[in-house]
Amino acid sequence: MGRIFETRKATMFARWNKMSKQFTRVSKDIVMAVKSGGPDPNSNPALRRQILNARALNMPKDKIEAAIKRAQGKDTANYEEVIYEGYAPNGIAVLVVAATDNPTRTVTNVRTIFGKAGGNLGNSGSVAFAFARMGVFRLDPEQVKAPDELELELIDHGLEELGEGSGEKGEKQIVIRCALASFGEMQKALEARGLTPLSSESEFIAQNPTTLPEDKATEVLAMVDKLEQDEDVQQVFHNLA
Repeated sequence: MGRIFETRKATMFARWNKMSKQFTRVSKDIVMAVKSGGPDPNSNPALRRQILNARALNMPKDKIEAAIKRAQGKDTANYEEVIYEGYAPNGIAVLVVAATDNPTRTVTNVRTIFGKAGGNLGNSGSVAFAFARMGVFRLDPEQVKAPDELELELIDHGLEELGEGSGEKGEKQIVIRCALASFGEMQKALEARGLTPLSSESEFIAQNPTTLPEDKATEVLAMVDKLEQDEDVQQVFHNLA
């Protein structure tokens, strides 16, 4: 089992701000999961997955329950996923995944962030070809006693990659990737083995990462950081090695 490739993370803004943003993000994911599949996690795999993601962030139980209840209210906003594509400074490809109830507001904010950083927002398809959207599950290595055996077992459930990765604080993780179409099957396979992921979501994986000098890489990560702070943005992906 080798180390899996992951692009650089932007971790510049304050910890409490980041935690608040993470709670907002997963709350939106919970709302969207409930609206699409109902409030019972036993019959709604997407909701079950988002509850696990919330717990991994140490989101309080009452906040999780409040998000589920809020999603059932008729006045709750209907969020839609919108994906924006463009280039950061120095030619780095960027994909922005937003969950928004006002796409006009969101695209204006995203375009402004790109422009102020010296990048440019592109059209649909302008950079998506440089990424593959995959299901990604992250496990605590303590759960996986025999990773090579697990790798063999999961091949029949859509496994494409299994390797070592790291979390935001540098902690070791086991990273499992599968085709997006195999997401549900992989989730069931892990649950059947008693494995509870630290997180499970779809990610855009860069196919041809680009290396930049540190000063230019910092310019890119500063823009990524600004995007991640926007209230409508859920995830930001790029091909900076």
